[in-house]
Parts: sequence; structure tokens; C-alpha cells
Amino acid sequence: MAVIDVAGYVADLKAHAVDHGFHVHDERHLVETYSLRQMWEVDVHPEEGCGGPLDVHLALEVDPRVLLAFEDVVVDLPEDVEPPDEFHFPITFSWALPPLPVAPDLLQLHLELAGIGGVDLPLEVSAIDSFPSATDAPERRITILAKQPVSLARILAGEETLLCDVLERCMDVSQYLLERAPAWLGD
Repeated sequence: MAVIDVAGYVADLKAHAVDHGFHVHDERHLVETYSLRQMWEVDVHPEEGCGGPLDVHLALEVDPRVLLAFEDVVVDLPEDVEPPDEFHFPITFSWALPPLPVAPDLLQLHLELAGIGGVDLPLEVSAIDSFPSATDAPERRITILAKQPVSLARILAGEETLLCDVLERCMDVSQYLLERAPAWLGD
């Protein structure tokens, strides 16, 4: 039996995201057959943004080598000793908006979002300009990305299951984007 129930962790994470005001739309569990690497993906958005322009995506990447190494350490530990905090899975939060006719200044957006995410949730802001055809004006799409390590030792101890602070900051980022999206979309 596995030391950590990853599917249970993802279910708890989804339930806790709902407690923080997110609405869960979809979930995918992908398994790479060669390496057995897994990806748990969950599509969410703030409840007040249902049907709105903002897509929020959570992805937990499970590397089987990390999980097996952690299990080896836990099995060899005495019962009253906690495992070292050396094993982590990455969790990624990404926000995407549709093409923005009135796109914001990227540096200013990044600085404002940095104030919301703080040092605990560093955010990467990027934009892609695409041309639907040679005669069309460019369309700018903005994507915001945040990566966090998830400690396997803390999951095992029951401390990392909820990610309260991270989900709160993610909700703040989502609400910031939802408030400004109408102006950027030219509404």
C-alpha cells in the first residue's frame, strides 16, 4: 500500500478550493505509460466568474521516482520519527484570458500581481501576440503562472493537505483579473 494517497490528496485539494470560493469544472488524471509519471489537472474559477472570461487551471505533477524514494525513507524510519522534508511534487496554478483588444501594460500588470501574490506566491506574467491572418491586427493573450512545491512529508503529517494561504492568494489573483477583464476586453 502507498504511503501517500495522491488521489485522496487531490480530492481534498478540490474540496478545499471550493471552501475558498472556487468552482470546480473538470478534472483529468493522466498517466504516462512509459515512466508512470502522473498529472492531476483541475479546472477551476471563482464562483462569481462562472461563464466569464477567466480560466484557472491547477496541475499536480507526480514523479514516481520521488514518490518511491519517499516511501523507501518512510518505511525505514522508526515509528516516532518524522521523514525529512526533502521530497516535493510541483503544483502549478495558471490563469488565462481570451484575446484582449485593450491589453494592459505587461510590466505594470506584473508589478500589481506581485503585490497580490507576495513572496509566498511568485507569479510569472507572459503575453503572446498572434496574428489570425496577415491582414488582421495582432491578438494579445495573457497568461499568469505560479509554481509551488508540495511537501510529501507535510502531506503525510496532514499539514499540507489544504494549502490555505496559496488558495487565498490564488483567489485574490483571480478576483483582480476578473475585475479588470471587462476593460481589457473592451466591454
